[in-house]
Amino acid sequence: MKTKFAFNTLVMIYAVVVAVAAGTWLLPGGEYQRVEADGRTLVIANSFQPGLTVPQGPAAVLMAPIKGFVKSVDILVFLFVIGGTFMVIEKTGALASGLKRLASFFARKPELRIFFIPVTVVIFSIAGSVFGMCEETMPFVLIFIPLALALGYDSLVGTAIPFLGAAAGFAGSTLNPFIVGIAQRIAELPPRSGLEYRLLIWVISTTCMTAFIMMYAARIRKDPAKSPVFELDKLRKHDLHLDADKLEPFLWKHKLVLLVFGLSIVALVFGVMKYEWFIQEIAALFFALAITAGLLGRLSMDELTEAFKEGARGMMGVALIIACAKGTLVIATDGKILDSMLHGMASVISGLHPILAAQAMFVAQGTLNFFVHSGSGQAALTMPVMAPLTDVLGLTRQTAVLAFQFGEGWINPVLPTSGVTMGVLGLAGIPWNVWFKWMLPAQIFFFILALLLLIPPVIFHLQ
Repeated sequence: MKTKFAFNTLVMIYAVVVAVAAGTWLLPGGEYQRVEADGRTLVIANSFQPGLTVPQGPAAVLMAPIKGFVKSVDILVFLFVIGGTFMVIEKTGALASGLKRLASFFARKPELRIFFIPVTVVIFSIAGSVFGMCEETMPFVLIFIPLALALGYDSLVGTAIPFLGAAAGFAGSTLNPFIVGIAQRIAELPPRSGLEYRLLIWVISTTCMTAFIMMYAARIRKDPAKSPVFELDKLRKHDLHLDADKLEPFLWKHKLVLLVFGLSIVALVFGVMKYEWFIQEIAALFFALAITAGLLGRLSMDELTEAFKEGARGMMGVALIIACAKGTLVIATDGKILDSMLHGMASVISGLHPILAAQAMFVAQGTLNFFVHSGSGQAALTMPVMAPLTDVLGLTRQTAVLAFQFGEGWINPVLPTSGVTMGVLGLAGIPWNVWFKWMLPAQIFFFILALLLLIPPVIFHLQ
């Protein structure tokens, strides 16, 4: 199953790389001038110079995944460590034993199950809105999938709770320093300006995302066979021993492993919020967790290391997919078509009615998000161009910031070129085409919602 998933998705992503390379032979080239400011490389508005495209041939197409691997090494190491750590925890038997007791608890108190999804989605949405949780959702995917299965749901629900919960918060960013903070600074807006409207957006975004997940979860709990990942989950339940009625012995070593695991999650949240931990620090935390869990679970050194290697090895297919996804940005940048695409979009937007122009900014941000997945990176690329453009159109710069954050939050979770999206799906073992088909109704809804939510800022001149 894993091999088939990795191969099919890998072929699809590499086809995208080839298609982008073909675009370098067809699209006009050009570049913006750039300047260093506050540790970021910003484009200079009105500095675009048309130039020759640098067509990317077969050699560049072959090199793109290699360059993508190098540019993505931090997130790849992170995936290897996360995969290894959870395999160690699984080998201790603590996960299966704890999950069965959790399922037994909810079986005795079914009235509490209804709160599981809304409470957890809101928590992740707050994290996405306040401190920009994105890559940090990856470990939680491996936590919530077994939880969802134990409660009678499926892997899609377990993946959606942390990943789409944080995405809903991203789209309704309030204090998110990686989206609102950087974008407003580049747009020369006061910090926390427009907060009231973004709070309203957060409520709408989180409520709609919660409703989407809950409606699907209720349908799957009623008839598990309707799940697109039904066969996959049968194998997963077998691996986690969730398909057996007998309760696993809950030994002291299991309790200690789960206690340390819980403390590690608390440390993760504290470290991100207090000390601004990112991928390297979180990976080190989970590496320490793997060692500690293995020792407390009484695994031998051979068992511990073999389990860690097995878990890390399972991430190799995902790593290749992410490397290819990053290769699309390499090709677009080296071919000199990324800046020309931004300039062309800005030129089209400048001739539209203000409401249509605001909506077109959202579409433009979503399109460029196909190549640039870093929130701060995309802000540095687009906001120096979009912010002055609003002055010409009679829009507020706050509107440009909103269009930017909608593209980040509501479009990113389905993009096959996003390292985070493909990393999450890889950890979940869910093929991208299955995820996309499942997400499509919600994606259409949120696309229309974004267009509608951009109308009031234009009418009321949101500052």
